[in-house]
Amino acid sequence: MKVVRGHWQMLVITAAIFLLWFTPVIIPLKILIVFFHELSHALAAWITGGSVESIRISPQQGGVTVTRGGNVFLLMSAGYLGSLLIGVLLFLGAVRSHADRIMMAVLGAVMLLIAALYIRDVFALAFITGGGVLMLVVARFLSRDVNDLVLRVVGLTSMIYVPMDIFSDTIARSEMRSDAYMLADRFGGATMMWGGLWLLVSLVVIGLCLRYGLGRHSNISNPRETPST
Repeated sequence: MKVVRGHWQMLVITAAIFLLWFTPVIIPLKILIVFFHELSHALAAWITGGSVESIRISPQQGGVTVTRGGNVFLLMSAGYLGSLLIGVLLFLGAVRSHADRIMMAVLGAVMLLIAALYIRDVFALAFITGGGVLMLVVARFLSRDVNDLVLRVVGLTSMIYVPMDIFSDTIARSEMRSDAYMLADRFGGATMMWGGLWLLVSLVVIGLCLRYGLGRHSNISNPRETPST
């Protein structure tokens, strides 16, 4: 019962996400996670010495990042796990810090920058630009608690979406041309092997996040715990 009292808001948010999962309400959040997926490919390219030509996102929750150079293995592996890590960092940042408005503003600014530099198709440009502007407005004009709640919803959606997407794309439909399919084609092994490995890693990351990141209380109404001196 102490766990429920200390984390009841997170449990309610998680239940609401699951209940709305197959409704139009959750689609914008899913597309945002797809953007995180493609952004993670781009980050992997930049970090390993490559460059990014373009990023595309579709209303059907698909996406493509065109890159040059970089470490192919890390680039192909970065999409699912990188988008999960972004979600985990947003969630933990909201739960464990007071920087909710700063994180929201930074995320909005990053979206606008990526849209300006790498996105050309109409839907993706409208979605990412609109999302970035909305986040800046929320960060500037709404309370820290509202910013906190939005970041938690985005983070939890990523933590739910990524393992489900890995299973759907690489195990349930292993014949489709997913990141795992291309990785298997390039480096050997089976699509399901790479997908299964990513799925295991994602579940471990989520488990560690919930086990060690939440603390005794995660409800927005509870005072943030401060380190002792």
